[in-house]
Amino acid sequence: MGNEPGTFRSTADARRSIITERAVTVFARSGYRATPVSDVAEAAGISPAYVFRLYDGKLGLFLAALEHCQDRVLAAMSEVADRMAGKEPGVVLSAIGDAYAQLISDRDLLMLQVHALSSVDVPEIAAATRRGIERTVTLLQERTGAPDAAIQQFLAYGQLCHLIVAAGLTDLTDDGGKEPRWAKVLTEGMAHPDAATTDAAEPSAASGH
Repeated sequence: MGNEPGTFRSTADARRSIITERAVTVFARSGYRATPVSDVAEAAGISPAYVFRLYDGKLGLFLAALEHCQDRVLAAMSEVADRMAGKEPGVVLSAIGDAYAQLISDRDLLMLQVHALSSVDVPEIAAATRRGIERTVTLLQERTGAPDAAIQQFLAYGQLCHLIVAAGLTDLTDDGGKEPRWAKVLTEGMAHPDAATTDAAEPSAASGH
């Protein structure tokens, strides 16, 4: 009975979910090009052959991991938008920005997105990256009612948040134990994972407000 098509599909779907989550972590460490499928297979506790059975090679596996990250981001944004329904657009954007700042405290999620941007010379990764951006902009337009300029600023601050977290700018200190002045120029007023708040009553710089 275990060899029936329906049983295999159910098992394969469950395995695919586990493999995709492990792939996020493994690709986040060393990126698309430097990561062999065998590393992902080992992390998932399966054989490389089984990975190839479920995905269209390493590229298909990376795209699945990237889409998984994008889905997590959009789900978090949608949850905030649902909770903030009827609020002013700027307040909703601010709350979404704070939620995103907290979300990327998961460094794997952050670094996979960074690695995807570094691999956009691969047409399929470029297309997937653009789809993710399109889905994000569409969600913000439809769920917040914010003007285009505010959404543009929101995404610009989001990229700055990526830079701050990826480069560890909030952890820097000078000889006097203080944050270097040059780093403070970038981090001043910005929400980041350790300080992010979901209190929508206080607009956050992470969303450009």
